[in-house]
Amino acid sequence: MPQKKSSPVLKHSVSLSGHRTSVSVEKVFWDALNSIAKKNNQSLSQLINEIDSGREGNLSSAIRVYVAEYFLKNSKI
Repeated sequence: MPQKKSSPVLKHSVSLSGHRTSVSVEKVFWDALNSIAKKNNQSLSQLINEIDSGREGNLSSAIRVYVAEYFLKNSKI
């Protein structure tokens, strides 16, 4: 079985309620988050602020959970 490459963790600077902070997530989650924002006609900043407003725990984890739940909800499994 071929070995899968891991997705590198990337650090991004984001603005939450007018304050700059950084978030570290794997590239695959960042790419998925961008796709979700585009599909919802939102800016990436709007989507991250939406996730931030309803999160429990740290923002990086909240983004991963949001992306996973989004695709699970929209899958046909």
